[in-house]
Amino acid sequence: MTRSDPFTGGSSTLAMLPAPDVPQGAVPVAAVGSWTAAKDMPTAGYWALPGDGATLLDDKTVLVAGGEDGARNAKNDCALFKPGPGEWETTGSLTISRRLHTQTRLANGQVLVVGGITGPFSQPLAPVAAAEIYDPGSRSWTATGALHQARFSHSATLLPNGTVLVAGGIAPRDTQSITALASAEIFDPQTGEWTEIAPMHDARGGHPAVPLRNGKVLMVGGMTAIGRALFSGQAFCEIFDPAVDPTVSPWTPTGSMATVRKSHQATLLADGTVLVTGGDSQGLRQDWTYSPYSQWTTERFNPGTGVWAPAENMPTGRSHHRAVAMKSGKLLVIGGTDESTFDVGYQNAAVYDPGARTWSDTGGMVTGRWAFAAVGLDDGRVLAAGGMTRSGAAVPDSADVVTATSEIFTA
Repeated sequence: MTRSDPFTGGSSTLAMLPAPDVPQGAVPVAAVGSWTAAKDMPTAGYWALPGDGATLLDDKTVLVAGGEDGARNAKNDCALFKPGPGEWETTGSLTISRRLHTQTRLANGQVLVVGGITGPFSQPLAPVAAAEIYDPGSRSWTATGALHQARFSHSATLLPNGTVLVAGGIAPRDTQSITALASAEIFDPQTGEWTEIAPMHDARGGHPAVPLRNGKVLMVGGMTAIGRALFSGQAFCEIFDPAVDPTVSPWTPTGSMATVRKSHQATLLADGTVLVTGGDSQGLRQDWTYSPYSQWTTERFNPGTGVWAPAENMPTGRSHHRAVAMKSGKLLVIGGTDESTFDVGYQNAAVYDPGARTWSDTGGMVTGRWAFAAVGLDDGRVLAAGGMTRSGAAVPDSADVVTATSEIFTA
């Protein structure tokens, strides 16, 4: 049985695996919060990391754009979720279909979508440089300036001055393989133009980019390509400083994580620290043992010292999950799957209390899912939508099962 890699479409053979280690230090307390089904999206779809897949707009609705279907074809349809009635409605379609793209809310309330892969699934992969902007007023998309370097699985971050930093990602190496990028560009919404800046110290794709309280941006781990559809995680991190001349050296290496991570999440907490959660198997560990399972460990980054420190383990290992900072200051970690199989989306979710340093399981999700869209709503609830529910050995014909369902978490 094989399972397509969620980033590239490559395959890897699954073997009989030993039972995972039991997480140490995870002490879940009583379940908190509950999940309630909302209406289905107009069409099913999923959004692989690192993009969030969903954007909260100024009118409190949520925009989801593009993504991919169960056959890995890029989509161009878009939808709006209205939290009041808990319903979805279609909105203007993207000018081109996209998957593995990013979407970023601009300072003026519009949404910038960048890069990705377009069209039906095919090999070799061909990323696009095209970018476009959604106007909530007209509910339509307009093409804007194109990237200098076509890319997918990159990061896109709104900077304090209203420009957008796009960094890293994946691009073709040749007709048979791909490579991670170190290049970066900045988009100016006022002119619609992109400016190439000095590259990162480390090439990376599929990485979280976290805007810090001081206006800087933290790049956390990610993946590097090491062969045909083969990737390795990394522990290296670095910081972008918008106050430094971007054409010179705006990047500074900072503390490395204790473990390599890809398909993980990194989230800014209320106290200004950053919590990284989960990720695919780290493979060979420092003690020379091997673990094929998704990680349950977490680490916390202090921007003042540039150091990562071990934090409390999650109750369950997971990757391809979502982590959403809630208005309460707590962190909701949702769904995901296990890298050893990629078979089933998890119904499990958990809440982390940074003050008490404890994890609490939530009530079970209505639908287990991974590689889905998730965002905090204006009223403090959290929306989860779409995603992969079954794949690989969990389905009879090896066809990925993608859902249109959505649900809401209430603490």
